[in-house]
Amino acid sequence: MTKSILAVAAILTGAFSLPALAAEPTPAESKYCAHDYRLYCNQDGIGSQLLALCMRQHGKELSPECIKALEEAGELTPAEEAEAKKHGL
Repeated sequence: MTKSILAVAAILTGAFSLPALAAEPTPAESKYCAHDYRLYCNQDGIGSQLLALCMRQHGKELSPECIKALEEAGELTPAEEAEAKKHGL
């Protein structure tokens, strides 16, 4: 499972669209990405372009729960969603 998570995370590294990540987070993103935010990007404001860039830079390290929340929020392209599903996320 770890290899699957890493494979999906690697795909996500440069895949987020900046306008989408710059929006205010959904409740699921707030809940499941909070740890990732505090760990990697807490210097950047919520909803800022800097946060979007930071999340892109740390895509490989994002938790599976955060990846799932981003997927459910429509932050991923259809191809990325298919890849996440292929890896059980």
